[in-house]
Amino acid sequence: MSIRSNPTPAEWGVLLLRVSLGVMFLAHGVLLKIVTFGPAGTAQYFASIGLPGALAYLTIASEAVGGSMLVLGIQTRWVAPALSPILISALIFVHIGNGWVFSAPNGGWEYPAYLLVLCVVQALIGDGPFALSPSRSLAAHVAGAARPAATR
Repeated sequence: MSIRSNPTPAEWGVLLLRVSLGVMFLAHGVLLKIVTFGPAGTAQYFASIGLPGALAYLTIASEAVGGSMLVLGIQTRWVAPALSPILISALIFVHIGNGWVFSAPNGGWEYPAYLLVLCVVQALIGDGPFALSPSRSLAAHVAGAARPAATR
C-alpha cells in the first residue's frame, strides 16, 4: 500500500482526482444503469442507439469494477485508460449530436469529453497516496523491460 505519513498538496490533488473519478464511474454504472434504468432497460437503450444490447452489461460491469478500483487505488494508471472506451463510445453514439452543453436535451458532449481528459490525466499522474496497489508508469515498465533479467 502506498501510504506516506505526510503527502504533499499535489499528492492530495491526485488522490482527490482518483477518488472523484472512481465515484463518478460507480454512480454512472450502479446508480444510473442499474438502480435507475435497470440492466435490461440499459440494454434496451443500447440497442435503440445501434449498439449491441449485451454491451450494456459489459459497460455496467466495467464502470462498477473500474470505479471501485480507482477509489481504492488499484492499478490506477491502467484502469483509467481502460475505462476510456466507454467515454469515447458515449461521445460518439450518445452525446456528439446534442451540442456542447450537457444540460441540452439528451445531454451534450462536454461532460463525457471532460471525463475522458480526466482519465488521460489520471493515467499520466498515477495513483497518489493511499493506493492499495500502486501502478508503475509506462516509462517504468519500458525501462524495466529494457534491463536484463538479472538486474531487475
